[in-house]
Amino acid sequence: MPTYLSPGVYVEEVQSGSRPIEGVGTAVTAFLGFAEKGPFHAPTLVTNWSQYVQLFGGMVEGTYLAHAVYGYFANGGGVCYVVRIGDPSTSRKPGGAGGRKELPAGEPSALGTFRVAALPSAGGEVVVEVADVEGEGAGDDRFRLVVHRDGQVAEEYEGSFRRNKASVVTQVRERSKLISLEEAAPANALARPAKQTVTLAPPAAPADAVPATLSADEFTGDVDARTGLAGLEAIDEITMVAAPDLMGAYQQGVVDLETVKAAQLALISHCEQMGDRMVLLDPPPELTAQQVRGWRQDEAGYDSRYAALYYPWVKVFDPSTGRAVFMPPSGHLAGLWSRNDTERGVHKAPANEVVRGVVDLQNNVTKGEQDLLNPIGVNCIRAFPGRGVRVWGARTLSSDPAWRYINVRRLFNYIEESILLGTQWVVFEPNDQRLWGTIRRNISAFLTEEWRRGALFGATAAEAFYVKCDQETNPPEVIDRGQVVCEIGICPVKPAEFVVFRLAQFSDSTSLVSD
Repeated sequence: MPTYLSPGVYVEEVQSGSRPIEGVGTAVTAFLGFAEKGPFHAPTLVTNWSQYVQLFGGMVEGTYLAHAVYGYFANGGGVCYVVRIGDPSTSRKPGGAGGRKELPAGEPSALGTFRVAALPSAGGEVVVEVADVEGEGAGDDRFRLVVHRDGQVAEEYEGSFRRNKASVVTQVRERSKLISLEEAAPANALARPAKQTVTLAPPAAPADAVPATLSADEFTGDVDARTGLAGLEAIDEITMVAAPDLMGAYQQGVVDLETVKAAQLALISHCEQMGDRMVLLDPPPELTAQQVRGWRQDEAGYDSRYAALYYPWVKVFDPSTGRAVFMPPSGHLAGLWSRNDTERGVHKAPANEVVRGVVDLQNNVTKGEQDLLNPIGVNCIRAFPGRGVRVWGARTLSSDPAWRYINVRRLFNYIEESILLGTQWVVFEPNDQRLWGTIRRNISAFLTEEWRRGALFGATAAEAFYVKCDQETNPPEVIDRGQVVCEIGICPVKPAEFVVFRLAQFSDSTSLVSD
């Protein structure tokens, strides 16, 4: 309360009781795969195809990441994050899993009595700057080494040119992912490099963007380095994950099916732990409907409400080779999910929609074959005469009927994340009836709007959802623990997967009587 000490008119601003909850985004995809160039470290935001080409290069024969991203944007995708995997500079044990030769660094440049070169993992223009150590009392042997990548400061080292624990050479060798630094003179001839800026020559590009071998750890990644799936944990807005090059690597013999299964399980586990995203899985290439059924049941017996599987592979045009190629469908389907969210809403099942950019399918699935695949959660892509190539399935890989459909899982993700972000103001507020009533009003207003949009089932809002936050859900023992418990129930709409028209033959009995 303000204190008034003298007569006068005062104006105060007070908070209203309503704090609206805004819906979060539902269409941001993370892609993992092989690229022609680009950084290996952290996920990179890409907003359009031109930006992808600038950062990661074009389409490379034998890889599917670029095709998937192109298909994503072509089918209505918005922004996405790209994680490049298969770092050739990663040190591995010879002959071990994932073992391959390290690519050489770029042509070294002189830096006084040292040589500096860009590593293959740099993935952009690297500039090294030698600067003075800031502050008083710095010794004559100390200097700063600032590493810029694509105009941004990426790494910085401060130390001595001498061979000791503070040696800049030692620091770069142990920590840098962008440059290598070596001594170019004997120890007694080393000297502090002069202040200067050097643009490093890019390393020689690998002959093939696909590594010789690959392990599931490449997809799992490293938390400290922000690589692979571990790099996606810090990005809340991601709602979809796809790894199109996983099956591509299997097709080229880089990995076996056991590694594929381990990597797909890691993708599923990531989505389950995050709780706000789903993974779009691809099947192995060139499988018949019977074979993909066997693979689904025997090899990939996944059971998750956070995963969806699409079959078969799709045929698209490849500008890099000038011919059409078959590729995994996950990238195109992620774009279709995004388009469906924009045009209809996340509550609408992403099915019976045209897949843009697809000229043919690797296998033409018949109705009888889909009768075998649909019950086990394999969503078929089918070509219909006069109606184009369409998605003809909208199921998750869950055996729980409550989570059978993709749109139900994604609707819950959307509502949960929206309420989570929209109620952050509640933390540390007085835990009393006034707070409970405000929570009820805000959440009810948000869910009422979703019901009006057709996301919830029910003739009235009361039939579509309920919000309970009162003394019953918050007894004294709950309040003493510093908790506020709000119980929310929603009734999602389910897709009309089976449309049945019952026709019967009958005679006009009234006319018979009149005669």
